[in-house]
Amino acid sequence: MASLKDLRNRINSVRSTRKITSAMKMVAAAKLRRAQEKAEAARPYAQRMQRMLGALSESVAGRPGVPKLLAGTGKDETYLVVLCTADRGLCGAFNSNLAREAKRRIDALIAEGKTVKVLCVGRKGRDQLKRTHAHLILDASLEIGRDFDYDTARKVADIITEMFDDGEFDVCQLVYARFRSAIKQIVTTMQLVPFSSAEEHAPGEEAPEEEGEAAGGVKPSTGGSYEFEPAEEQILADLLPRNMAVQVFRALLENNAGEQGARMSAMDGATRNADEMIDDLTLTYNRTRQAVITRELNEIVSAAESMR
Repeated sequence: MASLKDLRNRINSVRSTRKITSAMKMVAAAKLRRAQEKAEAARPYAQRMQRMLGALSESVAGRPGVPKLLAGTGKDETYLVVLCTADRGLCGAFNSNLAREAKRRIDALIAEGKTVKVLCVGRKGRDQLKRTHAHLILDASLEIGRDFDYDTARKVADIITEMFDDGEFDVCQLVYARFRSAIKQIVTTMQLVPFSSAEEHAPGEEAPEEEGEAAGGVKPSTGGSYEFEPAEEQILADLLPRNMAVQVFRALLENNAGEQGARMSAMDGATRNADEMIDDLTLTYNRTRQAVITRELNEIVSAAESMR
């Protein structure tokens, strides 16, 4: 049985922890508002760029001189999986869900006889994959830090483009968490190379209702007639690398919003658990204190009776 001093120390310790989790919850809530606004503002631009590139790619299908980022290498033997996670923890299962989907996809590709390489954007994803797939992780893995901008996304896109130009992979897939609400993030996979407007969700995940057809892939064409100036091939050669940076930036923004939402929910749960633990410890402390007082009174009464 714990002593009164031990119980007091534990109560004080839990109260200190509660102050930390409560403060982290409020900080995450404040950051979530800004991160959500940025993520939602980036969606229309990224989706419409996907739609425009889809229409362009449909119009040049089968022509000679199609950009390599669109046509691909003609093979699918080597895959590059780009995993986007956070640099920090204390956000529930956010990073674990992303790493789990990346591992599932990597294992499935290896089972099919494919060669897989992994580029980690975010320290937590790299730390988790190191336990099982350390030999697949590239040295170019990046830490995004607390604050990032479009330059960070462009740096990631440049690494992917350079690797593709050097013939280091045939297909590139991006794994990130699409923000839906503070308590819901949808693990999503997007193919960056060769260009594809389709997206896949992790098993058991539902497509976001508010995004309609964009959730399962943007329809590239509506049957209209378009004239392009300059030629479609020139437009694609300029827009495909830019689209890659835009999609990576959007994934980072979605991830940031999801991270803050997951952290706010996790810290809220931790604060509630701390409250319950304080109540239980306080009750135990009062009962123990009452038992100690009763025992001391009994000893005093027994001593007084023995002296008569």
